[in-house]
Amino acid sequence: MMICFILITDDIVDRSTTRRGKICWHHLDGVGLSAINDALLIENGLYELLHKHFRHLDCYADLLELFQQNIFKCICGQTLDILLTKRNVTTFNMNTYKSLVLNKTSCHFFYLPIFLGLHLAGVRDPEVFKESEAIIYDLGNYFQAKNDFLDVFGNPEITGKIGSDIQSNKCSWLAVKCMEHASEEQKAVMAECYGQNDPEKVARVLQVYQELNMPSLHAKYEEEKYNRILRNIQQASDAAPKDVLLEVLNQIYVREIK
Repeated sequence: MMICFILITDDIVDRSTTRRGKICWHHLDGVGLSAINDALLIENGLYELLHKHFRHLDCYADLLELFQQNIFKCICGQTLDILLTKRNVTTFNMNTYKSLVLNKTSCHFFYLPIFLGLHLAGVRDPEVFKESEAIIYDLGNYFQAKNDFLDVFGNPEITGKIGSDIQSNKCSWLAVKCMEHASEEQKAVMAECYGQNDPEKVARVLQVYQELNMPSLHAKYEEEKYNRILRNIQQASDAAPKDVLLEVLNQIYVREIK
């Protein structure tokens, strides 16, 4: 439910038209901006279900706090995402990108479900949570970099979504790495064309990406990141949810949908 209301609002903010091969909720006949109310209904329904089914558990307060903290972080991430679209691509850097990913992606996609499982399993050792947290944040960065790559280079028939990061001036992994490797001439092209909803300017951005061989750069990053996370999982203590973390890692590795 949390992912559902987040994606509904995310699609509105990003002006997306499709999500996983289907028309976005706010684009359906008779929905429109009432989708905002629908998202709020789903969010508050989440707490009703927690109260109904989990209030008898010792970890109930932990579960509530976990959802509240992660929803707040996600909203902060969405806010940062919006603010960054008002800045020129030449100002994007990896530190800003990692802060964005930490709040917008890592918390609700990975931190929340894994920590919920630990609480429900009765885990109380803070070291287990701390050890898992470091790996989870790496998973978030790995996931988002692939998501950003698929937005531009993925096949919409497979990804289920028409990419819009270039037109929306998103602080994406591709844009940040492009700024790190681009020549002054290429940076000038990016400054002029990135964030413009003009097919010719989008094509010029894509040309810069191809000139810098971004698919190859991402493939190298993906392989190195995968091996690093795999090592960290293997070296984690037996008390950590190693099987779960490994399953998540492998699901990201083979993922082709957004």
